[in-house]
Amino acid sequence: MKPAQAELGRKFLELHRGPKILALPNAWDAASARIFEEAGFPAIGTSSAGVAFSLGYPDGQNISREEMLGVVRRIVETVDVPVTADVEAGFGTSPEEVADTARAVIAAGAVGMNLEDGIDGKPEFIADLGRQKETIRAVLEAATSTGVPFVLNARTDIFLNGIGPLDTRLARAFDRLNAYREAGAQSLFAPGVKDRETIAELVRGVAGPLNILATTGTPPVAELQELGVARLSIGSGPMRASLAFLSRLARELHEDGVFTMMTEATIPYADLNRLFRSRRTRS
Repeated sequence: MKPAQAELGRKFLELHRGPKILALPNAWDAASARIFEEAGFPAIGTSSAGVAFSLGYPDGQNISREEMLGVVRRIVETVDVPVTADVEAGFGTSPEEVADTARAVIAAGAVGMNLEDGIDGKPEFIADLGRQKETIRAVLEAATSTGVPFVLNARTDIFLNGIGPLDTRLARAFDRLNAYREAGAQSLFAPGVKDRETIAELVRGVAGPLNILATTGTPPVAELQELGVARLSIGSGPMRASLAFLSRLARELHEDGVFTMMTEATIPYADLNRLFRSRRTRS
């Protein structure tokens, strides 16, 4: 039987309390989620960009909340580990609307969500701090009312979008992430940071578990754990890597008329069938 949602929520919250770093893979559909679960990951996040791309949308909250959460629900139904949903800026313009999204996330079976403070279509701007704290409180109040333990991963886009003068970004990230923690966020996300010195300063300067995004140049998991990072996300990287492989395969077939990449680098049909049949049997 699939674990109860409250049990999954408690487990996911504990994974942020160490001592081991939570390496969190980000799935974009049920198949990728099941592959990550089979590899042994204790929890799975979704990738908002990955889900959007897979359904034919550009990233940046162009997909509807209903379509995004439809994929989240399908992922939740396919795995037995906790799932947290990337819902970008929350699909709302007010704290109440974002709280509605949180309720919908929980209704889809997830036990956490990301919430960013960037503004879609305006990468040089960032949400008002007071308003963002109000939104975080509204999300957590909505989650508490459901009785499901819930992890809000509050994200600042200061580094990712290069907002403001370079020499002020670290101090402003401290201010924002600590304010989000004060508002109740259980995890604090600073994508766009990859050098060891800045990561170490963030770990020392924020008052809660720090989440880093893996990208080119990011230290490996063991080093991040030594630095004190609590959670590592890999975002849309796996989805984009999969599409890069597909692009090479397509060119090989179209230009060379062969399909070596497909036949030499594949999961056998029978193995995939067993992977999903075993999940259905356990449900």
